[in-house]
Amino acid sequence: MKRITKIFLVFLTLVSLSMFSQAKKTKFVYIDGPNLYTPSHEKFLIKGTNLGNWLNPEGYMFFFEGNASSYRLINQAFCEMVGEDFTAKFWKEFKKNYITKEDIFYIKSTGMNTLRIPFHYKLFTDEDFMGETKNQNGFEILDEVIGWCKEAGIYVILDMHDAPGGQTGDNIDDSYAYPWLMENAENQKQFIEIWTRIAKKYANNTTVLGYDLLNEPIAHYFKDDLPRLNKNLEKLYKECTLAIRKVDKNHIIMLGGAQWNGNFSFFTDWKYDDKMMFTCHRYWSGTDKQSIQDFIDFRDKVNLPMYMGETGENTDEWVEKFRITLEENNIG
Repeated sequence: MKRITKIFLVFLTLVSLSMFSQAKKTKFVYIDGPNLYTPSHEKFLIKGTNLGNWLNPEGYMFFFEGNASSYRLINQAFCEMVGEDFTAKFWKEFKKNYITKEDIFYIKSTGMNTLRIPFHYKLFTDEDFMGETKNQNGFEILDEVIGWCKEAGIYVILDMHDAPGGQTGDNIDDSYAYPWLMENAENQKQFIEIWTRIAKKYANNTTVLGYDLLNEPIAHYFKDDLPRLNKNLEKLYKECTLAIRKVDKNHIIMLGGAQWNGNFSFFTDWKYDDKMMFTCHRYWSGTDKQSIQDFIDFRDKVNLPMYMGETGENTDEWVEKFRITLEENNIG
């Protein structure tokens, strides 16, 4: 019996050493319980910002008022004022100059370690978008900015801010006022296909931290439809994750809550992937722990990392207090 026990203990030791050796060799940010770790096994807390309004123009961020609230409506307004040719030239120059290498290195100098890059799905299609009518140059743009981030020593989170059909049902997703992505099989197929191409492209890129599959899915307006829409969202997340894993087994997949990344109660299954975390958003709240207690409770329940993908719209003092509360509670 003693001999069997010794053999068993040796076996466990070898298994543990093997697992540690595999973890030690990773080149990617990885998950262990509710924490993120760097490839050198140091705890990693996301500290970053968003490159908003660049690859998904929003009237809100241009300080436009009235009906020019989404890319589609902004583009229409520009075309009515200055014509299609000038508008196309404008968007091409806008993509080149709105974010530059100097901006990335400035962001690094402020102490940031991560950049979330919101993008419009049309950058990876042949649809008319930002000055191009076919052969969109989404990968060319991402390759360049990811290269800058590698030089600067900043991780990248890729965020599909505008999905086929629209995932939110508001101006921020450039949709037709309903989250048709949750209802339409062709939209879902295209959504998964684009993410699969992106994942295949960057599968071995260690600067990319992960994929934020959908920004702020399903606004709260559609009260009678929410149970069905939220259920469809969870199903779509799983299908997309499993598709990504066929081409990329390295990167973290980030799932946002429904109703502006604020509701996580509809999640029933999160054990189908071992490189998954969650992302919340919160605006116009208090700055104390109670203001994020629902996120903390869910994070503790699933024992997976949570990070705040968006917040702000407030005074510098509010942002500072909220940042401290988030960091004290292990939310990047």
